[in-house]
Amino acid sequence: MDRYLSTLVLTFCVALGVNLGGSLLGSLGALITRRPPLHTMMELSAELKIWALVAALGGTFSIIKVFETGMFEKQFVDILKQLLLIGSAFLGAHLGYLIISTLGAHR
Repeated sequence: MDRYLSTLVLTFCVALGVNLGGSLLGSLGALITRRPPLHTMMELSAELKIWALVAALGGTFSIIKVFETGMFEKQFVDILKQLLLIGSAFLGAHLGYLIISTLGAHR
């Protein structure tokens, strides 16, 4: 269980980092190209949520394979673990979005 818990934390942090890093560096690019950086940062954060999920999960084919195996071989614990992994990635990506939204709300 220790290894699984560390995987959950790592997945959360990767999704958070993809969203925060992509949004902040994208706003730097907007600043260089003379576009509004705050507006760009907010847009990028919303658009990067799904990509943060995909990056944190490392590809969806292994997750689909576990779902298939779990359903047909009735290994529901594996399905639950994969759902928790997806939830962890979603929470990380969403927290990144909330942090960027909070930064952008104070104009």
